[in-house]
Amino acid sequence: MTSQAALDKFYTVIPAGGVGTRLWPLSRASAPKFLHDLTGAGTTLIRGTYERLAPLTGKRVMVVTGESHRQAVREQIPELDTEDLVLESEPKDSGAAIGLAAAILHRRDPETIMGSFAADQVIAPVEVFQEAVREAVATAATGKIVTIGITPTHPSTGFGYIRRGAGLQVDGAPIPDAPHAHEVVEFVEKPSEELAEQYVASGDYLWNAGMFVAPVALLLEHLSRAEPELYAGLTEIAAAWGTEAQAEVTARVWPQLPKIAIDYAVAEPAAAAGDVAMIPGTFTWDDVGDFAAIARLNPAREQESMTVLGEKARVYSDQSSGVVVSDTQRVVALIGVENIVVVDTPDALLVTTTDHAQSVKQAVEALKAHGESDVL
Repeated sequence: MTSQAALDKFYTVIPAGGVGTRLWPLSRASAPKFLHDLTGAGTTLIRGTYERLAPLTGKRVMVVTGESHRQAVREQIPELDTEDLVLESEPKDSGAAIGLAAAILHRRDPETIMGSFAADQVIAPVEVFQEAVREAVATAATGKIVTIGITPTHPSTGFGYIRRGAGLQVDGAPIPDAPHAHEVVEFVEKPSEELAEQYVASGDYLWNAGMFVAPVALLLEHLSRAEPELYAGLTEIAAAWGTEAQAEVTARVWPQLPKIAIDYAVAEPAAAAGDVAMIPGTFTWDDVGDFAAIARLNPAREQESMTVLGEKARVYSDQSSGVVVSDTQRVVALIGVENIVVVDTPDALLVTTTDHAQSVKQAVEALKAHGESDVL
């Protein structure tokens, strides 16, 4: 299959499910982080994801999201066809979300190559990212599940890693339209700091950003082997998709599906079988995982040391640094505090530091345990 022929079969899938608990109280179940502009770019994260990929796939875009986000996603991506908005009645992790998209696309055309790209990532420059995707599509057309690995900028313990193998060859030669394709030796879980330093120093490990490009038939083949129960349920739903039985079958089957990440359900077993390749991504990438990331992505203006986000924000800062995100008109005055994080919303206030930004998730879990669901 030529590179252009492969691109003609290429379909973008955008899973939009995670709440982003480390960004509470800005990100909540009713308004998760992908529906926010967290970079000051004037566009939400999900819209930015769509705009990065639309030049490659045009109208061939599918979004998988929660039922409660139907209207918000439609407003963000009005170009989306009705049949390409797949709604989950309850979250079932990425294995079910991406697997259902693959099963639906396979019913339409078994030769489809799908690419799964999370709705809540920040990437630049777009042109470099798009070139990596083109190489991934060309590699997938040779019969591989392809992941785009991110060149590490530091020894992070917060990401999984991909161990790169030899350059990929087909019939004894590199893939013409994918000269940077490599075999994948294995996926590695989040490492200790010592291991992360070794990984980065070796040059053989890249961050796993959860970007996958694959022939839908091959993805479903591996899913059927590793997770037969999940595969059976998804194919049953896909068979009824677009028919009068869709609602009944989905309501009956979806709640019973096992929860599992696509990495465990497909990527790791496929890598062990030698069916996974990788394209190294040399673009900048951030999953906007916490408020420290927001501060990093929105550096303070020159002569200032406080990043302020929010159209209505009223902030006084003296000898202070950090980030303020305000969704109210309340005045926030900060004096003599360093690396502070203040998130002010009408019904909840968060105060922490950039060093403790990862701990916000624990607060959300504690609030949930105490029945404070009205603010989550």
